[in-house]
Amino acid sequence: MKYDLDGKIALVTGAGQGIGEGIARKLTSHGVRVIYTDINLATLEPSAAKSAGSWAKKMDVTQAADVEAVFAWIEKEVGRIDILVNNAGGGGGGKEGRVKIDKYPVAQWDHVLALNLTSTFMVSRAATRIMLRHGAGRIVNIASVMGVAAARDQCGYCAAKAGIVSLTKSMAMEFGPSNILVNAVCPGTMENVYRGGSILKDFREGILAHVPLGRPGLFEDIANAVAFLTAPESSYITGQALCVDGGWTAGGFFQDP
Repeated sequence: MKYDLDGKIALVTGAGQGIGEGIARKLTSHGVRVIYTDINLATLEPSAAKSAGSWAKKMDVTQAADVEAVFAWIEKEVGRIDILVNNAGGGGGGKEGRVKIDKYPVAQWDHVLALNLTSTFMVSRAATRIMLRHGAGRIVNIASVMGVAAARDQCGYCAAKAGIVSLTKSMAMEFGPSNILVNAVCPGTMENVYRGGSILKDFREGILAHVPLGRPGLFEDIANAVAFLTAPESSYITGQALCVDGGWTAGGFFQDP
């Protein structure tokens, strides 16, 4: 399906690779001009170069000065922003790095919340100032299934992603009267977990056993959901958290492998 998004301007954080790059490229396929942002220029610029009419802007979403500088550039050089996708995040860690809360380092807690939750707040704050002046906008926050059904030994990541889900609902209530729609997409186990060496083979197979559809999610699966939530066809949807997880959270809980 082709959505009528021609001429829209979007900013996607963490767009240098992975889910973020997939989202940015999907939006461009629907006529959107995308501002690719990422902390890593080595991946950012080649990714943006694949999309005609796009921009590449280095931005560390954990640094308020970086965020404000990029949005000052948008106001001066672009003039508006119609779509924001808060995708940058991480810090869940592999199986070997997961520990219970009594051993969870404070520095790791601070880092994970800054990278996921605080960054979503800061980038949204800057974007909504522009959207409010133009009387419309769409925001999609990339959370996680762990934000709606927690897993053990990942307290920081689960708390950060649950915070994004709650922040999404709060923003939807605040900005609905201004025609700014805010939703979240919660990915399940993604294809990148199934790449690389054999060290995580048992871990990967254990996760897949809990996915009713029997496969990991593709980056395009997330990109398709984001594209729909930015399109006119979703104009009566706001404040929702859409799990794109192959049915993993259908039972309402996680059972770790």
